[in-house]
Order: sequence, then structure tokens, then C-alpha cells
Amino acid sequence: MRRRVRTAFTTVTALVIVGVLLFPLYWMVNASLQPATGLLETPPRWFPAGGTLDGYRQALASQGRPLLNSIVIAAGTVALTLALSVPAAYALSRFRMRGTGVLLFALLLVQMVPGIVMANSLYAVMNRTGLLSTYPALILADSTVAVPFAVLILRAFMVTIPAELGEAAMVDGAGHGRVLWSVVLPVSRNAMITAALFAFLFSWADFLFAVTLNSDEAVMPVTVGIYRFIGAHTADWNAVMATGVIASIPAAVLLVVAQRYVAAGVTGGALKD
Repeated sequence: MRRRVRTAFTTVTALVIVGVLLFPLYWMVNASLQPATGLLETPPRWFPAGGTLDGYRQALASQGRPLLNSIVIAAGTVALTLALSVPAAYALSRFRMRGTGVLLFALLLVQMVPGIVMANSLYAVMNRTGLLSTYPALILADSTVAVPFAVLILRAFMVTIPAELGEAAMVDGAGHGRVLWSVVLPVSRNAMITAALFAFLFSWADFLFAVTLNSDEAVMPVTVGIYRFIGAHTADWNAVMATGVIASIPAAVLLVVAQRYVAAGVTGGALKD
């Protein structure tokens, strides 16, 4: 009886969570398919009867370049995040160094720094180095958020990998670089996918760094593009909602595809024999 009650409670809870998450998405898709006049009707339309794709045509015509910019920036952020966090996490998990605990605590504190403080500081740095309004500026800025998180995730997972695996490889003549590449990385696949996914999402959803460090429309990501698009098309809400739907597709696809890897990567460092 208790098992049935527990199962029923879990099912209801899951349905409520899914409903809460999907309800706004449904209304966004519904609004994007309705004509502009249909959004002003009372009561509102529950289904896009007599729908139109004009909003999507207008969104693609104006937001195609920002979407491509966001993909470039997000891909660069993922590459830089993994390039920096993987060796750092390996060193923190395998070498006994003074100050390791202080460094891990500092990484946690970095996550608590307000974004506006970091944006102002990065603006001064990028201005002096001449990187303002460039892809590297936005990639470096987004990496300041993604790298500490990725180091913590990867380090927690690598700690659980038996040290005997690396020691056996070293007996055969492998160095730490070879051990990391051939032994640790294949075992840490789930954690790396998790770190890469969150780095992508951090960069894809960034607005503060994008609007602070960039003033060139050629480098403008989709978050700023939507913001400016709303300001210029306050009457065309179907086009605005269509832009939101299009911008949500890459993140939604990645979340669905990488769901099982993320679950394993997040919980992989929770237990240790």
C-alpha cells in the first residue's frame, strides 16, 4: 500500500512539474502561430485556429545572423571551458597540493559574484586589450562563468576514478598527459558532456555580457537580438514569440539528447567506494 501511494505521489509530482514547464512553452508556440490580431482577442485562443507562419518568416529574416553568432560563441565557450577545466580538474583530483581546499572554495565563491560586477570589470579589460565587440570577448566572458562550474563537476567525478588505473598506465611508461587522454577522459565522458552542456547553456542564455561587451550587430547574439527585436516590433507579438521558439530549439534539443549523460555526470561524483 505504501509503495502504491509513493508511486502515485511521484507520478503526480512529475506530471505537475512537466505541466508547469510545458504550459509557458505551449502558449509561446500558440502565440507564434496566431495572426497579430488574434493575440488581442478576448477570451484568448487556446489553439492557433487559422494559424500563420508569417511570424517565423519575419523572425528568421531578422534573427538568422544573431542565431549563428550565438552558435559560434557557445561552441567557442564549450571548447575553451573543456580545454581549461579538464586539466585543472585532473590536477586537483590527483595531485596533493597545498591550498587545494582554498582553491575549491574560491571556485565556489566565484559562482556567487554578481554578473554586473564581472561585466564591468571585464569591460575595462576588454577595452584595454582591444577585444570589445568581438567573438573572443564574449567567449572569454562566458567562460568565466562556465570554467569554475566545470572544474567542480569534473573534479568531483575524477576523484571517484580508482588511482590504480593511472598507476598501471604509468608502470607501462605513460606520463600524466597520456593517462589523462587515454585513461581518465574515456571514463569521464558523462561528466564532460555535463560540463559541456552547462557551458553551452550559460553562453546561449547570456544577455548581460553580450549587451555590455558588444556594440556591433555583426557579433550580436540572439539574446540581444530578441531584446532589440521586441523594441522594434512591439505590435508583432507573433514574430516575437516565433523568435523565442526558434531560440529555444537548440537548447531544448541538446537537453533531450544529453539527458541521460547529464544525470549520470551530476550524480557520478556523489558516491565513492
